[in-house]
Amino acid sequence: MEIDEDLHSRQLAVYGRESFRKLASARVLVIGARGLGCEIAKNVVLAGVRAVSVCDSGACEAADASAQFYVDEASVKANVTRARASVGKLQELNPAVEVNCVETCDEDAVKAHSVVVCAGETSEAEAVAINAMCRANNVAFIKTDVRGVFGNVFCDFGDAFNVLDVDGEEALSCIVASVSNDSPALVTCIEDERVELQDGQRVTFSEVRGMTELNGLSVVVKNVKKHSFELDLDTSAFSPYVGGGIATQVKETKTLKFASYADSLESPGDFLLSDFAKMERSPQLHLAFGALDAYVAKHGASPTPGSDSDAEKFVAEAEALNATRKAVDEVDKDLLKTFSKTCRGHVSPMAAMFGGIVGQEVVKACTGKFHPLFQWFYFDSVESLPETLTEEDLAPRGDRYDGQVMCFGTKMQDKILSQKIFLVGAGALGCEFLKNFACMGLSCGPSGGVTVTDDDVIEKSNLSRQFLFRDWNIGQGKSVCASNAAKVINPNLNVTALENRVSPDTEDVFDDGFWEGLDVVVNALDNVNARLYVDSRCVYFQKPLLESGTLGTKCNTQMVIPNMTENYGASRDPPEKSAPMCTLHSFPHNIDHCLTWARSEFEGAFEKAPAEANSYLSKPEEYAAAALSNPDASARENVEKVAQVLLKTACSTYDECIAWARTQFQEQFHDKILQLTFTFPEDAVTSTGSPFWSAPKRFPRPVIFSTSDASHMTLIRAMANLKAELSGIARPAAGVNDDAALVQLVDKVAVAPFEPKKGIKIETDPKANTAASSIPEGIDDEAVIKDVLAKLETKRAGLGGDYRLNVIEFEKDDDTNFHMDAIAGLSNMRARNYDIGEVDKLKAKFIAGRIIPAIATTTAMATGLVCLELYKVFKGAKIEAYRNTFANLALPLFAMAEPIAAKQDKFKDLSWSMWDRWILEGDFTVQQVLDHFEAKGLIAYSMSVGASLVYNNIFPKHKERLNQKLSELVQTVAKMEIPAKRRHFDIVVACEDDEGEDVDIPMVSIRFR
Repeated sequence: MEIDEDLHSRQLAVYGRESFRKLASARVLVIGARGLGCEIAKNVVLAGVRAVSVCDSGACEAADASAQFYVDEASVKANVTRARASVGKLQELNPAVEVNCVETCDEDAVKAHSVVVCAGETSEAEAVAINAMCRANNVAFIKTDVRGVFGNVFCDFGDAFNVLDVDGEEALSCIVASVSNDSPALVTCIEDERVELQDGQRVTFSEVRGMTELNGLSVVVKNVKKHSFELDLDTSAFSPYVGGGIATQVKETKTLKFASYADSLESPGDFLLSDFAKMERSPQLHLAFGALDAYVAKHGASPTPGSDSDAEKFVAEAEALNATRKAVDEVDKDLLKTFSKTCRGHVSPMAAMFGGIVGQEVVKACTGKFHPLFQWFYFDSVESLPETLTEEDLAPRGDRYDGQVMCFGTKMQDKILSQKIFLVGAGALGCEFLKNFACMGLSCGPSGGVTVTDDDVIEKSNLSRQFLFRDWNIGQGKSVCASNAAKVINPNLNVTALENRVSPDTEDVFDDGFWEGLDVVVNALDNVNARLYVDSRCVYFQKPLLESGTLGTKCNTQMVIPNMTENYGASRDPPEKSAPMCTLHSFPHNIDHCLTWARSEFEGAFEKAPAEANSYLSKPEEYAAAALSNPDASARENVEKVAQVLLKTACSTYDECIAWARTQFQEQFHDKILQLTFTFPEDAVTSTGSPFWSAPKRFPRPVIFSTSDASHMTLIRAMANLKAELSGIARPAAGVNDDAALVQLVDKVAVAPFEPKKGIKIETDPKANTAASSIPEGIDDEAVIKDVLAKLETKRAGLGGDYRLNVIEFEKDDDTNFHMDAIAGLSNMRARNYDIGEVDKLKAKFIAGRIIPAIATTTAMATGLVCLELYKVFKGAKIEAYRNTFANLALPLFAMAEPIAAKQDKFKDLSWSMWDRWILEGDFTVQQVLDHFEAKGLIAYSMSVGASLVYNNIFPKHKERLNQKLSELVQTVAKMEIPAKRRHFDIVVACEDDEGEDVDIPMVSIRFR
């Protein structure tokens, strides 16, 4: 099956080609199409399976719309089944997937599918029967249910299910520095990188010199240290180690034996834990769901919402069931009463969360990629519920929000309807949030409103996870399309779509009045800087911020609650480690180095240098004057970039483009390598006498060009075509598809033989920020600039005043533009130089294109978790009720914890945190501010705005400012413009106590208007 790599690029980055092919041949049956079932079906369709069948004969009800985003008023009036209401809209998500209805779930239906999911109100007896059919026909089985804020998942993938990749991480590798002849053998690795292996894992060796017996061996490691590990192997009889070697983790297949659903009801085994504050919760919930099954069998329906009498009956059923199953030592009556009072409800956040989890389990069952849930998972969010649950408050009102009202009550629902929300981002997370908002009724009342902003437009690759978009939306603004689609789900959603980036540049749009009018801010961003800015605004205006992010199967959520928790910016991930410049340019030792170098070469040749040349061509006199006004090395390098494009490598015919590409190949992959090995021969030593070419350095060899090597010719064609596009030259057949004509053009190119140069400096210092320099020391930069500018002026005179180069900006997603052909080819030729494993164009796209792995399942789960926290914000919960979450669906792992409290500072009887801002009402003078702090026992000795100092007591002249108003000083001294609509400005006041010790106080706001 042909894979649409543009559509599924981010999924391929998670699953890989082989697993995705398995997924694309799988057929999935989802039984139940309420909110949970529809969520699962949506995620599986977006994942790209072969077919999805939906089975649900129940008629649509108004209350379904609390969680089922495809149920609308028309389908309720027409008495359409939930399955029929959903399949057409599910089909729109991915035309390559067959989506259809199945009327009944018999053995024939089961046999026709790879996975069967019972989603929702399937009884235990029905699930046992379906599971038995699945086991008899080697079909994976999943049972899941969500009741109010309680949910569960059960998986049975058979007696011998092979997990091909338990975690989905890249195989770990270590560069070997030495191996001992010993038992056990000690392997020492280079000190540049930490050993990430774990005891008990297997590694295989390659490229070992001397002790060649190790090459190809698969060995268990033990006693792993920071830069070493031992092998469960005796190497005392092996040949002595000489050098080199890479130890690579072996990703071993794991076989799991699942128990049937019937057996697991009585003996569930270990539960997957989500929250360490609820260690004993899962057995109680296992009992609660079993008791619900028994209650419905006896009474014909679930307990009445909020009913105390029904809750008592429910507890009695649970105690009777526990007497036979022995699920818990003691029944938690309060918990089970809460379950009873809310279990008839169904809410969008729970459906979204479990829809993501179960959708990922379906993918695992189809592919063997990642470790399945083994076998039970229970979750609750009772902290989201109101403190009191009464039958009167939880009584349904006969509208679309009844599913939520039966869980949270009418008082909470009315509050939800009136919220003013700011959603920052309308991509994958943003689409899911808007869907949840629409189902919840968030901001759907007359006084409520959602503002969503995103300055991005829809691309094809977005469609596999940003489910509010369709292929006809490509090129349109995300925020507008997402808002329109959300209003289809709930026409009452009061949503305003903006296309502004939230940043200091748009504070005229998102001004003080805007921020002050908000109730909650929800981030749906994909970059740290934007998150930090929104975080700073929320701290400043004391607004709750609900933060989340995803990376492949991983997600994290963080609750930032005013005057309670630390903010997002309080803790930062360490910066990603980048390779030294000398490694990238001369001593690469992995494919990432080669791809980083290739993208840099691409951007230098086709974007940066041509852009510099166009700057010169558009205003030559101004350009020359600027270069000569400060004639340093930087100015010289820029002028030489222009000369490189317009003088040294200028092309006017396609034949010249071919010649340029061929000579570039020779220079980069032949001549430069020979020059490097001439400067540093294979037997070169360092100043300390150690071998220069020791790990991690790899001794390179030149690539000998051949027209019979397809990869060589693909690179030549790509580079020549890009040069032609840059120069405005039409491509002949040789540039498109005539391989023979291309060979003829290449054969005509005369390639000068290599002659080594002496005195060339090649940078070897890893701390240097330039790779190498062939410029002699003491060069006269100004003289060089004048000489080059004179030559450029002569060239420009012959080009015409309107001549410009076509600057090429890297675009990874267009397979016809030759960008990825060029980058993949450049990196692979460099990899050949250094005997590094090459990659295909798709893998090159992931790395060089910096594609962030992303899938719909993780996004759905993350937004569900965040929206469960929204209820807590609306009810004014205490800090211990909130949860930050890290989850990894690949393992699977859930780690939930209470947010970290904001740090409190104190001085005498004053206390504050980073949430506080001290506000001074009035148009204060400097002296008045000093007096204000003196009254608090603080000596204010300095005041500043941004980088400008407006007062400091050590400067005698500043005494003249004591009686001046600060509102005047910030404008005259700090040159700060205060917008007419702004009533305040902020200053940083430095204070000390009576003993001269600094006291860090909050930011001070002067409200002068």
